[in-house]
Amino acid sequence: MLDDKDRIFTNLYGWEPHNLAYAQKRGDWDNTAALIKKGKEWIIDEMKKSGLRGRGGAGFPTGLKWSFMPDPEKTGKPHYLVINADESEPGTCKDRDILRNDPHKLIEGALIAGFAMGAHAAYIYIRGEFYNEGSAVIEAIDEAYDKGLLGKNAAGSGWDFDVILHRGAGAYICGEETALLNSLEGRKGQPRNKPPFPAMAGLYSCPTTVNNVETIAVVPTILRRGGDWFASFGKDEKNTGTKLFCISGHVEQPCNVEEEMGIPLKELIDKHAGGVRGGWDNLLAVIPGGSSTRLLPKDICDNILMDFDSLREVQSGLGTAGVIVMDKSTDVINAICRLSQFYMHESCGQCTPCREGTGWLWRVMQRMVRGNATVDEIDMLLEVTREIEGHTICALGDAAAWPVQGLINHFRPEMEKRIMEYRKAAA
Repeated sequence: MLDDKDRIFTNLYGWEPHNLAYAQKRGDWDNTAALIKKGKEWIIDEMKKSGLRGRGGAGFPTGLKWSFMPDPEKTGKPHYLVINADESEPGTCKDRDILRNDPHKLIEGALIAGFAMGAHAAYIYIRGEFYNEGSAVIEAIDEAYDKGLLGKNAAGSGWDFDVILHRGAGAYICGEETALLNSLEGRKGQPRNKPPFPAMAGLYSCPTTVNNVETIAVVPTILRRGGDWFASFGKDEKNTGTKLFCISGHVEQPCNVEEEMGIPLKELIDKHAGGVRGGWDNLLAVIPGGSSTRLLPKDICDNILMDFDSLREVQSGLGTAGVIVMDKSTDVINAICRLSQFYMHESCGQCTPCREGTGWLWRVMQRMVRGNATVDEIDMLLEVTREIEGHTICALGDAAAWPVQGLINHFRPEMEKRIMEYRKAAA
């Protein structure tokens, strides 16, 4: 269990005001210029040393991603940092608490990250529904400008830097980095083909790095305490650091909590969320990484560790660490059907497998909920998910396929039982 002295987000629950004075008492903006004056190579090396992997779901090494940005002198173009605050994944609410309770961590992190990649501007693309959170960020940006922490010679670092907040319109697809860039440019929020990758041609066809809110917010603390300090937490060198986990569903105390990467799922739920409603033996399944990851039945949840590689080994994923707990009162088929409806609704319609396939999945899942199907159609359903998975421009097709795959992999007997009961009742 993580000690309080090692927590990065010390105001996650909003026990103190989010303004600059209190943020500085918590250690934010502490001699930021000294970190920047160590140079971008030092910053990127420390980020690589920390082992930090993107906290938005993909888990790509952050320092490596920053190193892909070309030299501004060679490109002759402006460089941009874009912060993805379009937190739309069902079951996920970590970035929301950072934005409303610790926005200065994000803004300071943006300045340091922007310097490391040669960017003089950062755009924070925030989910349209996060009105209050956006207002808190705007207050923090205004305070930073007033105190000289942003703008010309930001924080006395010698680096000019601006931060702009952009409110989205609530589309899930804009959580995908290239769809976000299109939306930011005023276009329809649809993903772009890659290559070119954003580091070569991103916002306004200029070199761009897109990072998640949590990823950028932890940067100042990592640099102050050192990459080795951050890397000392976690199961192994590929799963390091601390992580925000969102625990919801059938638990006694739903919460956001910062914990060490690789904490056992059972320990996470028992110690921080008060345990499963009705006790651990009443657990049916857990979706470990937000709604787009495959669910896990209780027998796997008993011993699984919460990190990227452990969850991949059991054909699921850490994703955004949005832990959705379902007890035995859950109609698991109906729960996955509801997710199928969500992904159908949020598909941008650009790719045929996703546009047609997500609707097909939902319609068949509706019949599975009632039992008005055949056992052979379960195999057909699985086959269609495989035809969608990996055949679309972005990962929304995968996100629609994986919940259904998890259901079939672990709860096929329940699906078959419902079909048999429907037939018996209709006979």
